[in-house]
Amino acid sequence: MTWITNFIWGIADDVLRDLYVRGKYRDVILPMTVIRRLDAVLEPTKQAVLDMKDSLDKAGIVHQELTLRQAAGQAFYNTSPFTLRDLKARASRQQLEADFRAYLDGFSPNVQEIIDNFELRNQIPRLAKADALGTLIEKFLDPSINLSPDPVLNSDGTVRLPGLDNHAMGTIFEELVRRFNEENNEEAGEHWTPRDAVRLMARLIFEPIAEQIESGTYLLYDGACGTGGMLTVAEETLLQLAKERDKQVSVHLFGQEINAETYAICKADLLLKGEGDAADNIVGGPEHSTLSNDAFPGRTFDFMLSNPPYGKSWKSDLERMGGKAGIKDQRFVVQQRGEELSLITRTNDGQMLFLVNMLSKMKHETPLGSRIAEVHNGSSLFTGDAGQGESNIRRWIIENDWLEAIVALPPNMFYNTGIATYIWVLTNRKPEHRKGCVQLIDATQWYKPLRKNLGKKNCELSEEDIHRIVDTFLKFEETEQSKIFPNAAFGYWKVTVERPLRLKGIDPERACSPKEIKALRETAARADDAPPVIKKIHKPSTEPDPLRGLFEATIHGKPRVVEYEPDTELRDSEQIPFLECPACHQPGYLPSPEDPRRAIEAFLSREVLPYAPDAWYDPASVKVGYEINFNRYFYKPKALRSLEEIRADLLAVEKKAEGFLEEILEG
Repeated sequence: MTWITNFIWGIADDVLRDLYVRGKYRDVILPMTVIRRLDAVLEPTKQAVLDMKDSLDKAGIVHQELTLRQAAGQAFYNTSPFTLRDLKARASRQQLEADFRAYLDGFSPNVQEIIDNFELRNQIPRLAKADALGTLIEKFLDPSINLSPDPVLNSDGTVRLPGLDNHAMGTIFEELVRRFNEENNEEAGEHWTPRDAVRLMARLIFEPIAEQIESGTYLLYDGACGTGGMLTVAEETLLQLAKERDKQVSVHLFGQEINAETYAICKADLLLKGEGDAADNIVGGPEHSTLSNDAFPGRTFDFMLSNPPYGKSWKSDLERMGGKAGIKDQRFVVQQRGEELSLITRTNDGQMLFLVNMLSKMKHETPLGSRIAEVHNGSSLFTGDAGQGESNIRRWIIENDWLEAIVALPPNMFYNTGIATYIWVLTNRKPEHRKGCVQLIDATQWYKPLRKNLGKKNCELSEEDIHRIVDTFLKFEETEQSKIFPNAAFGYWKVTVERPLRLKGIDPERACSPKEIKALRETAARADDAPPVIKKIHKPSTEPDPLRGLFEATIHGKPRVVEYEPDTELRDSEQIPFLECPACHQPGYLPSPEDPRRAIEAFLSREVLPYAPDAWYDPASVKVGYEINFNRYFYKPKALRSLEEIRADLLAVEKKAEGFLEEILEG
């Protein structure tokens, strides 16, 4: 297989060197590899397909696809009168171009979609004009390689070249894709997740429930499937685990991809592997954004994994969905504990919406439910203020107890970015010992350096590293690299803290109207020792509550309860952890309606009032937020140097400086 891959890789240099820049070789080589393989697979039934096509046409049958697939014995077919071998003999350049176009036009609709998204027809004029089209076809028909599933025999019946089964052909194609991605390092990370990371994700999804897998059918989904690598690796992992346990499982793959070329690669890869049904379940192209045009509404899946684009604007999707105010998609507006939560994130980064999309497709009626693994950068852990989309997503996930673990990957794991990346592992069927808790795993130091950098990727996860991470996940124990927290550890109340507006020269026993207060703000001077501005005097029966802004005051010699005008320049906010509430330390406990007041007031009494005795908070301003400050839990401060070491360094510098001074004076 390596020899065949090298041969095809060499065709690019032999035929395309002066026609294309190196980064564009893939535009020709990848689709031509697909075409040659399909051509070789269809050769034995070519005549049967042509005869069936003729019969169907004569009978006036319009819907021919299923019958022609059956005639071809494949999930695809070609009804043109040509094979690539026929085209090889064309002497005229113009005739070759016309016949090659006719040959491409003869493929079935699923292959047409691949050809169109590869934009192969756009390459034909350039290839034909340079007289390279015939050479290209000849190279792919070279007798020294065999892309057919059938062996090439010698005259005595012995095998000269073995046939390539679907798996081997898929492996060759994936290797070509990998090489082209590594040639174009600046783009690789957009659509290509390193295989070591994918293998880890697949293991984290399947190994925790390996013993619960029963014979049956399982559905896998990737909402940003790129070239389909995650789906195929996940499929292989599941099939292997099932085989080891004598279970008979059928796996169906589903995916969606907006980029035309990577969609074509994904669909082609599945066709080359003989997975025609799976190829039909891959939906893509520029008009098929997962966010604004979900290809699988209402469908649920057993296992889902993805590496969505991060730091990428989704503003155009939002506009197509009706804008923030008009969005009706039930995936992104949910009910949580009697409250409607908007999960709409900032338009400059839509990565968390891909996670929401997958969560909306979980199975709730099966014993295994659904398991999810998704790659994110660090911003998904903490961006978004309390009440905003990102925070609401974290809240929705954690309060529903779906988050099992987050694994911090080594830096420089991906091709085009050195930023920190994390794998989120989620399920709606947590085992009993994990319920109400989240595990954080620091795997940043578990890697093997690469001998040669691939773009910014300078390390990889060895099989030992993957085993170590999965083992840490399965053990679910507190270690230096594994921390376990109750769900509430990530929640907080965001509270607005007010201080009274203090102005000189005002009547301290009279409530001022809004108009008066506005005028006073512009004319009166602020001072810490000035009286506070009263905006309301309550009825005599009102109970004081200073922390909520109801203060006792003497008005014309009588005790009354008043409200002060807040000073916007002194306004501040506090993030008060849920863990201020003692009950929140219990796994799975969520604050009751009474908990916030007690926790907030205890916090303010301890942390704020000693320094600002006149402060209060606005109960209407309280918002719930969630963030996961990963670095806080694993940060290890460097030990300070001893005084002896510092003194020794200073003496050494001083001695060196004296030597320089002597040289200058003597010179």
